[in-house]
Amino acid sequence: MPTHGPSRRQFLHGVSSAGALIGLSQLARGMGQEPAAIAAVQDPTIIEHRAFGKTGMKVAILGFGGAEIGYEGAEQATVDKLLGAALDAGLNVVDTAECYADSEEKIGAAIGQRRKDFHLFTKVGHVAANGERGSAWDKAGITASLERSLQRLKTDAVDLFQLHSCSLDELKKGECIEALEALKKAGKTRFIGYSGDSKTAQYAIESGRFDALQTSINVADQECIDLTLPLALKKGMGVIAKRPIANVAWRYDALPENGYHQEYWRRLQELKYEFATGEARARTDAEGAVGIAMRFTAMQPGVHVLIVGTTKPERWKQNADLLRAGPLPKEFEAAIRAQWKAVAKPEWIGQT
Repeated sequence: MPTHGPSRRQFLHGVSSAGALIGLSQLARGMGQEPAAIAAVQDPTIIEHRAFGKTGMKVAILGFGGAEIGYEGAEQATVDKLLGAALDAGLNVVDTAECYADSEEKIGAAIGQRRKDFHLFTKVGHVAANGERGSAWDKAGITASLERSLQRLKTDAVDLFQLHSCSLDELKKGECIEALEALKKAGKTRFIGYSGDSKTAQYAIESGRFDALQTSINVADQECIDLTLPLALKKGMGVIAKRPIANVAWRYDALPENGYHQEYWRRLQELKYEFATGEARARTDAEGAVGIAMRFTAMQPGVHVLIVGTTKPERWKQNADLLRAGPLPKEFEAAIRAQWKAVAKPEWIGQT
């Protein structure tokens, strides 16, 4: 996989001939591209690494997102096994947040003693000064949040501290950014970032004050590919792709009860990607829905690391194996983009 993927011009080459509603999995097979022929990697711990913007960090293309282990109440023994095995298999980016229930505590307990083996990212937001649900975007609240995170994560500093879907109004006030800059200067975090989407993410990038962007990128969420990724790439920012597999919303036969998955489910009903409908959803190899979705996200220009969460100890390595199949065929990727452009509604903005 190239560092920034093929050029945008290459991506769109042949779109008109592919057609907006083409049978995408048939196209992939028609390219004669088999996972075993592409992934000629002998060492199971080898996974592609990319330069994370201008930070100097080299990040494995697949990271770990800490939301599920918190929200789904994973047992500490499970987290110990999961993260230990993932680090041994090549993981080197762990991303979490104070608001992900007890995710930070579990990560600190599991791998705090291996701090030199990975880059540690966390976020501030959605927790008030008293530790309850709410927001504290002032300097004191943000500083206190990071201190709590450092204690839970069993470390003196994180590699990246991010504003967690802070509103445009708060960004424009500037105090929240100043707070992050002060913490960076104090050595509590090496770099600072914004986690969010759409016009607010665009403002954060254009401010020139952040080292990194975390934003939603997937087959059902492509606004950023045109709106913010080119800007982030130009600024030399590290880019983290959140929701890279669209919450696996295609697995549901009917509207899911979990509201976090509903918007993507609705979009997929209209996008009608062949690889994400019917029996095709059951494939678990690199040409299945998860493999295709991850490979699509990973090849977008400017993307450096995909954050995927799980509570299953074996899942990180399985996902890493899917990414080793390499980029999607260019015509296949272009067809996914063409289908989005033909079907997407103006209100299909990035989902925070």
